[in-house]
Order: sequence, then C-alpha cells, then structure tokens
Amino acid sequence: MSAPSHESVRPDLSGRDLTLDLARVMCVMFVIVVHLLQVGIGPGPDGTLVASRPAEAQPWFAAATWIGQVMPLFFVVGGFASASGWASWTRRGGDAAGFIRTRTLRLAQPALPLFVFFAVVLVVATLIGAPPELVSAAAVGAGSPLWFLAAYLICQALVPVMVRLHASAPRATLVVLLAGVIVVDAARFATGITELGLLNLLLVWPLVQQFGFWYRDGWFDRRYPLTLLAIAAAGYLLLWPLTALGPYAESMLFNLNPPTLPLVVLGIAQACLLRLARPALTRLMQVRVVQGFVLLMGTRLMTVYLWHLPVILMVTGLSLLIPGAAPTPASAAWWWTRPVMFVVVLGVVFALSLFLVRFEKLGTLGSAPTAVVVGIAWVCAFVPPFAVMEWFLGLWIAVGGAVLLAVAVALLRGRRVRAAQPSVVSEA
Repeated sequence: MSAPSHESVRPDLSGRDLTLDLARVMCVMFVIVVHLLQVGIGPGPDGTLVASRPAEAQPWFAAATWIGQVMPLFFVVGGFASASGWASWTRRGGDAAGFIRTRTLRLAQPALPLFVFFAVVLVVATLIGAPPELVSAAAVGAGSPLWFLAAYLICQALVPVMVRLHASAPRATLVVLLAGVIVVDAARFATGITELGLLNLLLVWPLVQQFGFWYRDGWFDRRYPLTLLAIAAAGYLLLWPLTALGPYAESMLFNLNPPTLPLVVLGIAQACLLRLARPALTRLMQVRVVQGFVLLMGTRLMTVYLWHLPVILMVTGLSLLIPGAAPTPASAAWWWTRPVMFVVVLGVVFALSLFLVRFEKLGTLGSAPTAVVVGIAWVCAFVPPFAVMEWFLGLWIAVGGAVLLAVAVALLRGRRVRAAQPSVVSEA
C-alpha cells in the first residue's frame, strides 16, 4: 500500500489542508491494523512454528478489501501534495532534476536503514541455522510493504511531466492513461503473462495520482455532495462486474501487484468519499489532541510505514517466549488481543522513530548533481524495492538493496564543498 507520506509538516499551517494530513495518518494506522490481522505465527500440528495469514482465511476478507484497500487514497493525497510541492519548487526557480533529487532522497533515506537491518538479520539467521521456511516467510512478510517505494518513486519522477500534461490537457491525460491501463490488463490476461502487468506501474499509480491534481484544482469541491456520492457508488458497483464477470480477483489485495484497473476505480471512489468526509475531518482536526497526534506522526510517517511490519514480527516473536502471551493464531483470544498488539506495535515503532526520524529530514545538501547523476541515483533507489516486489525479500536482495540505496543517497546528497555556498533545499 504520499503512501505513507514523506512530506514534512511545517510549523506554519496557514493555507494547509489538514484533512489530507489526517487522511494520510489514518491510512497508515489502518495499514498497521490490516497487517496485524494478516500476521499469525504460532505452533503447527507438529509443534514447530509456522506462519499463517488468519485474516485472509476468513470468508469476509475479500469483500473487506473493497473498503480496506486504502493505497489508492494514498496516491490521491500524494498527488495533491506533489502538485503543491512542484508549484512551490518552481516558484523558487527549481528545475525538474532538483525536484526529483529531493523527492527520491525522501524515499531512499528512510529505506536505507531498513535494508541494512534486513541484511544484518538475514545474515545472522543464515549463520545460526534458523529454520529456512520460517525465516523466508518472515522476510517475505516484513518486506511486503516495500512495493510502495517502487511505485511512488515512479510517480515522483513523473510529477514534472504529469503536472504539465494536467495543465495543458487534463481530460486527455486521464483518457490516455486509462486506455493504457485497460490495454495492459487485456494483454496480460489474454496471454497469461503476468509480467506484462508491470507496465501498469507506469499507468495505474500515475493515473490515480492525477486524481490528486484534480482534487487540488478544486474539481471535487465544485461537485454537489450527491454527485460525489453517485460517482463513489458507481465506482463500487463497477467493481462487481469487473471481479465477478471480468478477469480480476475479488480481493483488492490480489489486484495490487501488478496493479490493475480496479485500483483506478477505487481511487476515484475514495477521492469522492474523502471530499464528502472533509467537513467531518475538518472538525476532527480542530481537536487539539487529534491535531497534535497527526502532526507528530506526519513528521515520521515514512518510518512508521516502513518499520511497522518488522516490529509486528519482533513483538510477535517476543510474545512467543512469554508463557500464555501468544494465543493460537485465528483463535478467539488471538482476535481479542489485536487491539493490545496495535498499541504495543505503535509504541515500539514510535520509539524507533526517535532514532530513525533523522533519515526523513534532508537537512543541508551538498552540490547539486547533474540530471544524469540524479537519474542513476533514482535507478539505484528504485531497483531494491522493485526486486522485493518481484522476487520477495531474501538475503542477497537485502544486501544488494542496502548497497544500492547507500549509493543513491550518497549521489543525491552531493559533495560538500567548503568554498561553495551550501545549497538550501526547500521543504516543498
């Protein structure tokens, strides 16, 4: 399943739509809840530890993903933030290479310590002879949210181009992207070659991001509430023939990678519902405690998103060492302990963020790299999460990913030259 946003929260909140900050934080909190319901580790029939996915075994799971799949909303809100950031950047004389540099850094820097952590853990697990099946299952689960980095890196790199297309031909841009999504899906399902669907990384998420541009332009503001409700309802109704009669899975989780047309439908429906909920969200953000929590989490939301699954696995592992603290997955006691686990996991992730939040801050950068260097660094940042998305997290992907992300960060931060004026990067 910005997903979670890498946007920093400024002290000056005038002119800022705080409902979008609330939406981002709520989405990340919801992702944590979903993953808490999907991760089950406990003794198997022979007494050995096995990993399971309790929520997916439930008959209501597929239907629940029509509401619970919030990643399209991430990209809608991210589109709004990206368009605003690009406008601010260009007003200050910034160019596309500089924009992509800072946006790539905001994703690569928080990801670097995570890949280093994965590399160390998997090396140690290999050396001590940990059960390969359990290690593999844990690694696959812990790395599953990393697809977002690959998708969002693509969207951020395309912002300068997509904003210009939105300004010059907004409707045509939507139509062309939508047609491309349909063609790619048709080719994928007609040939049975799943890898063809990867082309939709260049179409589905940029298209959903465009909805965020329209949201920023006020298109949703100018629609009557009944119109927005009708569009949202039509979107959810369209999911029925797409999944029941069409080739798409009923579960929106299985439509995620590679991304497919139902996510576009969810994106427009969720954008309408977000605008409908804006008055209620505005009132909620007037509550001081809520606003404080949202603004605090907003400064470390990328860290929370990236680290929550490893923390879930670590907390679950520790609970297995405490007699009676780890109910059998999918048992009644296991379901009832999920709220407690949520509080514990959120607390541990927040404690970790006190040390890791520095990776979300750009600070003062060195000399600006050339556009070619920015492109090379972008590729170095893109390859690790894409590799995890395609081949799952393993020892060599973790080690190689840590190396590539370190190279990307070093290239993007630039060389500090004492004689030169240090470049000051806007928090756009």
